[in-house]
Amino acid sequence: MSLLDRTRPLQPTQAPRQVPAAWLALLATPLAASANSPVLILPDMAESFGVRTDTATWLVTVFAWAVAVGTPLMAGLLRRRGLGAELRLSAALIAAGTVVVAVAPWLPLAMAGRAAQAMGGAGLVTAAMSLAGSVRRMGVITAGFGILGAVGPLLGSSIAGTASWRVSLAVGAVALLAVPAIMRRADLSAPQQSTPFDGRGATLLVLLATALVLIPRFPLPAVTASLVMAALLALHIRSHPTGFVPASLLRTRTFVLSTLLACTFSTSYFTLLFTIPQLLHHRTDWSTSTIGTGQLFALLAGSVLSMVLAAASARMGRPRVLTILLTVGALAPLTAVLTPWPPLLLLVATLAVFTTSAGQATLAVYASQAAPAAQRPTAIGLFNLGYQLGGAFGPAIAALIILGG
Repeated sequence: MSLLDRTRPLQPTQAPRQVPAAWLALLATPLAASANSPVLILPDMAESFGVRTDTATWLVTVFAWAVAVGTPLMAGLLRRRGLGAELRLSAALIAAGTVVVAVAPWLPLAMAGRAAQAMGGAGLVTAAMSLAGSVRRMGVITAGFGILGAVGPLLGSSIAGTASWRVSLAVGAVALLAVPAIMRRADLSAPQQSTPFDGRGATLLVLLATALVLIPRFPLPAVTASLVMAALLALHIRSHPTGFVPASLLRTRTFVLSTLLACTFSTSYFTLLFTIPQLLHHRTDWSTSTIGTGQLFALLAGSVLSMVLAAASARMGRPRVLTILLTVGALAPLTAVLTPWPPLLLLVATLAVFTTSAGQATLAVYASQAAPAAQRPTAIGLFNLGYQLGGAFGPAIAALIILGG
């Protein structure tokens, strides 16, 4: 089945209709604020632990790593044990991680707490997206990601200023408010599984994701490890085609293309997110606060527009939606490179977040709908893994651009 095939509007299953989209957004989107909340308060966190600021950035790296590896693992749990088990474990991880971060006297212990928060958040995102069922409802979730991701740094800084940086890192726990409502409305039953758990496949996928996430920090060894793990995983999939990573899913053209596009859009977005403030700083006389405020409003505008496209996508058809995404996705970096007018870089931020948010909403549904019903949680988990890897690659590319400039 081609990614460009026209299809009828996607129809959600009965269970997603029972859960209002607002609850799904509350379940999933606090992860974005939690991920970005440390951006402006890293010096405070470093001082608290008695380390350098660059050392404290491990709290950001470990969060990104845990989201990346937690996404397919939680999707596997959803596939085998059902929604109820996944929601309970995810909520427990967030609660435990938040407590650890609140009291941790040492950086390694705080990193463990952040990893637990991230893995639990990844589980809630997977649950929400599996219940969305339609592009319109998925658009509410992904637009929420864009909005909370945009305000995350300012929110974290404000909370740290009035309370403590530790409270700033607890914003992801707001998602727990949605768990009881989801559990009352959704089907929590566990699916019937006739095959044993593929522990080796899961381990190889986690190791591959770990190596990929570490590429920005340790390029040569991480790239080498990534190639080795990819080869081993490919051999494993060949001998275990129905394992943790189903071979049939990797042969599904719509799923593969959707995931690759999502990773590309995400990489472009995170590259521009970190590059645009530096470009504005060098090309204008704007203050840091002016640049931050301008980018914030640009990101908010793009997030709202992405929800509009997601809502209209069913009427527009896949070819037209994909044309818009590819055109705007290419226009954003080209404008950043070629524009002679620095303030136009704020429009680049709008275009970038629009593409990645709308792309995540539409492509996630395309990818999951292309998979057999029993493999849809796995499809969502692997799709989100591709998106999260863009969050690891983008800042590294931005650093190269800034250093090269």
